[in-house]
Amino acid sequence: MRTIGFTAVRILLGAAGLAALGYGVDGLLTMTRATHPPQAARWLVGGVLVHDLVAVPVVAVVGLVLTRFVRAPYRAVVQGALLVSATVALSSLPLWRGYGGAADNPSVDPLPYGRNLAIVLGAVWAVAAVLITARALRARRARALPAPPDRP
Repeated sequence: MRTIGFTAVRILLGAAGLAALGYGVDGLLTMTRATHPPQAARWLVGGVLVHDLVAVPVVAVVGLVLTRFVRAPYRAVVQGALLVSATVALSSLPLWRGYGGAADNPSVDPLPYGRNLAIVLGAVWAVAAVLITARALRARRARALPAPPDRP
């Protein structure tokens, strides 16, 4: 009985996703002056190629390096911090690189985005350091406790 409910939810979510996809494609193809379909197609193909030829190999190599040099209890924290750092850095790339800014209009990019990115990344890695320290202390305490006596 429970499987039927999950199947219905899966079908509804799939239908909603396909409807949203259709709405987006319709908007892309019917509002060509605003959406520029050839340019959108270049971005789509470029994104797929960058993902498959750059992002996947980099993530695989970083994962291999982490398994070699970071012990298991801390690896998940480092992986999470790396994931958050990469996401924040890549999503704010146009800002901290200054794309779209205008020299004659300083209000277009009014903030020091590079410094702000460094602050956010510092906070991410500070939290990661606290978590790693807490895990190390917990492991040390667990090793220091005497083993419980065996019961006959």
